[in-house]
Amino acid sequence: MDDFSGPDLISDLPQSIIETILIQLPIRDAVRTSILSRKWRYKWSTITQLVFDEKCYPNSTDREVVQKSVVEFITRLLFLHQGPIHKFQIVNTSLQTCPAINQWILFLSRNDLKDLDLELGEGEFFRMPSCFFSCEKLTRLELSRCELYPPASFKGFSYLKCLNLHQVLISPEAIESLISSCPLLENLSLSYFDCLALTVRAPNLKYLCLEGEFKEICLVDTPLLVELSVAMYMTDEHMEQSSTCNFVKFLGGVPNLERLVGLIDFTKYLSIGNDLGHLAIMYNNLETIEMYQVSFEDMKEILVVFRLITSSPNLKELHISGSSNISNAPYAGYAGLDFWEKECPSDSILGQLKLVKLTEMSGMPHEIEFIRFLLGCSPMLETMSIIPAMYDLDCQLKMVVELMKFRRASTRAEIYFIRGD
Repeated sequence: MDDFSGPDLISDLPQSIIETILIQLPIRDAVRTSILSRKWRYKWSTITQLVFDEKCYPNSTDREVVQKSVVEFITRLLFLHQGPIHKFQIVNTSLQTCPAINQWILFLSRNDLKDLDLELGEGEFFRMPSCFFSCEKLTRLELSRCELYPPASFKGFSYLKCLNLHQVLISPEAIESLISSCPLLENLSLSYFDCLALTVRAPNLKYLCLEGEFKEICLVDTPLLVELSVAMYMTDEHMEQSSTCNFVKFLGGVPNLERLVGLIDFTKYLSIGNDLGHLAIMYNNLETIEMYQVSFEDMKEILVVFRLITSSPNLKELHISGSSNISNAPYAGYAGLDFWEKECPSDSILGQLKLVKLTEMSGMPHEIEFIRFLLGCSPMLETMSIIPAMYDLDCQLKMVVELMKFRRASTRAEIYFIRGD
């Protein structure tokens, strides 16, 4: 073989370049490079990123076989590994909680771990061992189906910038303490949290994603937040009137917001409480607003949307999805139509708005008036698309005829009425 081979250029590459090559391979293939030659025998053992995804698991429908194979493979690999491990990721729906994971975490806590992603399969939640909280150099943490019980001595992760917790069991006090004790935190995602009253204190936070059945959310110290996505699951308890305004508690301290996405029940949650009349804050950087399941039968929800868009002078894109009762529209909801004269002066200007997308529109009066307002106050509008919720052709035709009567502040505005059927 040596007679036909030229110089071994790959083997003589710097270790950093070889590692870059190896980490592009599935971990099992990276380990298999040890058979190439004596030079390559231990090249894989110093790579700093270990990713165990579905590609490295055996093809078998027997969960016990897969579990045993995966555990043995990871345990042996860590035993043979040399040097620091900066990234450790397990994404496997077949891997269940087992004692070996505790040993892996202990090993990682002693090897300069910076990025941990642990996503286990269905079944019993995995309780993170106490040694996990000594991973002081963590910059990114993603956990799924785990339990977290920080010890009293835990002082936080000083270098953590990204935190993603999905279906994680942790007390309200512990999650608030964890967030506030990560001074460099920039990206936070909490999903499938139930009945949690959450106060977020994170002065460097830029991206926040929340999904769950939250009792209350309060953003206290988040001045740098630029992107916010929220999905609420409202219960009867949320419907009780609060002495303070949810809108102000949630959005009163985020002046640098650039993109806002409100999913399930978000506008309903913001409408709870008093004093929605005037806002002391302007969202000068807010360019995109997406609000879903907005009830145009609820005047307070309409006011939430109206306050948001009129407090965002540089708004460019607006996406609104309705949730009105189709069976009642367009005959119901005439009450309170004087709102548009009181709250929407003729000189209102949405000077930067270019794109509007309205979906699930049932043609009820307040929806029609909202469209009239947008067309009349948006001199830079280029495109408005409307997708109706009703399938009755006569109702759709009546809605189109009504829209054709409205004055447009923009001579370039094009309206697309897209039939749902």
